[in-house]
Amino acid sequence: MPKAHPDLNRLLNKPLNITVNIPLNKLSAALCSAALMLSAQTFALPQMEAATNAKTASVQSSDAQSTSCERVTKPVIYQVFTRLFGNTQTTNIPWGTKAQNGVGKMSDFTPKALESIKSLGVSHIWYTGIPHHALVGDYSQYGISTDDPDVVKGHAGSPYSVKDYYNVNPDLADNPAKRLEEFEALIARTHEAGMQVIIDIVPNHVARGYHSLSAPKGVTDFGANDNTQLSYARDNNFYYVVDTPFEVPSLSPDLKPLGGEPHPLVDGKFDEFPAKWTGNGARAAKPDQNDWYETVKINYGVKPDGSVDYPQLPVGYSSKSASEHYAFWQQVPKDSIPSSWIKFNEIAQYWLAKGVDGFRYDMAEMVPVAFWSYLNSHIKQTNPDALLLAEVYTPSRYRDYIHLGKMDYLYDKVGLYDSLKAIIQGKAGTQAIERDRNSVEDIAEHMLHFLENHDEQRIASPEFAGNPKSALPAMVVSTTLSQAPTLLYFGQEVGEDGSEDAGFGKPSRTSIFDYIGVPAHQRFMNKGKFDGGQSSKEELSLRAYYAKLLNLSHSLSALSGKYGDLHRANIDHGKGYDADLFAFSRFDDKQRLIIVSNFSKDKAKHLTLELPPALVKRWQLAPGTYPLKEMLSDKEPTAPLTLTTKGGQVTLNLAPLESKVLVVGEK
Repeated sequence: MPKAHPDLNRLLNKPLNITVNIPLNKLSAALCSAALMLSAQTFALPQMEAATNAKTASVQSSDAQSTSCERVTKPVIYQVFTRLFGNTQTTNIPWGTKAQNGVGKMSDFTPKALESIKSLGVSHIWYTGIPHHALVGDYSQYGISTDDPDVVKGHAGSPYSVKDYYNVNPDLADNPAKRLEEFEALIARTHEAGMQVIIDIVPNHVARGYHSLSAPKGVTDFGANDNTQLSYARDNNFYYVVDTPFEVPSLSPDLKPLGGEPHPLVDGKFDEFPAKWTGNGARAAKPDQNDWYETVKINYGVKPDGSVDYPQLPVGYSSKSASEHYAFWQQVPKDSIPSSWIKFNEIAQYWLAKGVDGFRYDMAEMVPVAFWSYLNSHIKQTNPDALLLAEVYTPSRYRDYIHLGKMDYLYDKVGLYDSLKAIIQGKAGTQAIERDRNSVEDIAEHMLHFLENHDEQRIASPEFAGNPKSALPAMVVSTTLSQAPTLLYFGQEVGEDGSEDAGFGKPSRTSIFDYIGVPAHQRFMNKGKFDGGQSSKEELSLRAYYAKLLNLSHSLSALSGKYGDLHRANIDHGKGYDADLFAFSRFDDKQRLIIVSNFSKDKAKHLTLELPPALVKRWQLAPGTYPLKEMLSDKEPTAPLTLTTKGGQVTLNLAPLESKVLVVGEK
């Protein structure tokens, strides 16, 4: 096992000059605990009084809101694109520069901003785009090398083309010379607000111009010690096209650097010899324009023929804990561990020491599972509560990444997300939900649910749904279906449609490559007031709905309990239940829920919902009549639930796109 660098050990163990000695990587946790003491009084759930005043939002306390920044059973993760979040400029010129279109800063995450995020029921903020990535800009006065636009996508660059893992994107800082300190302050503010911090690690690839100015003493850059005369060596960090120079790909007009505008460095050339394999695994010295040509592939000890050159986990380790995995790697000789593994562990430990609470891993399945066992067990050894989220799209590999790779959560994209999108678009019926749920039932608590993220189309875009309200039934199902965490992408809660032509990024997705404003979010932000002062009545109403729903994640204990099927019991009996509807139960020893969603955009539903005897038995309730309380609306209580020895039933009316979350009361 590689030992941590001495400087890193010093940081991890250095006591701070406060009343009690707290190691640096524990300070934020201490602040977090302190925030817990105050948060019930400090934070409130905004209830948007849209019916009477679309431009104001009263702030009311709510028992439903989670106040703890400690690890929760059912996390709610809020993804923010950090450079876009606080941007107030609205010019939105295609291929616009930072001066033209503006850029958000870490300082835009004020206590007021964080309070507004927290009010949505958020437990973790995923700050996307924190590590210093390649971009088109001049920061030479800070000693930062200038990136060549020929290998940068957009003006602002891709956050997944990291050029220095030990520092922060200078665009995000008020003072680029102090950018790392500004991020440390953001970590502290987030913890003080009662939430935890997640950042990206991109293990599969780095920027072609990778060079760290801030690496701890003794930590070398990727590739610094590579033997470039070999296409592959286990401890090379990159793969090489030996004796061949890199060539910039031939680009179609719409992909030309900076949209074709002149720039002193745009010449169709980039000095790299020998050429390295491209990030998506392309092996040609001249990649295709559809390849990830701005990045280079990291070598994890996988030979070009696919055979492996690293220690394997013993049989049976899928059932062992992270600490047992760590113990295994402890006894593996250090010189048998590929160099890239050691480097990424150094990176993770560096950020943990600064108070980061977890990581989102980009394209995790392009990296060996054994590496994830190595890295994640080391992370859990440092912080057992670190949240580890992976982008994985191959269902047949899910269990390997969870049980062997020790991931906490994986994207439920190829499955629930795809099905819910198809249902919203009228391309599938709700039976697809039960099929997808069954396919991951044994790992349900590990599957992250979402309807938007930076890779996916905005719900409100014409290419997806065209109307943000069309996705509300899907959002209810996504949030309540299992113990899984929920991801919300900034702007989703106010119906952002991603319609801007940003330049490299095209409409339907908010661009991750360009400087751009996010209009619906900007209206709610209201120049830093975060009061919805410029939002429409519809936007405020939508945000209030999201806040109410997501806060239920923490207030309804049954949502961390068991699942009871109601769909199959009702779909064929002909009492008003059809393929536009999806119903299920969640329950634990303390609480029973009935959840029903109507996906139809134009048809109200009147139905008698039947509860099978097996579910009633699992509920352990005696025959009788039980009141039901609606949790998503202020409507009058629905008809009571009647239970007999043969099952139960309740009569329901649902408007188009309406969902009900019903709590079974005492009879």
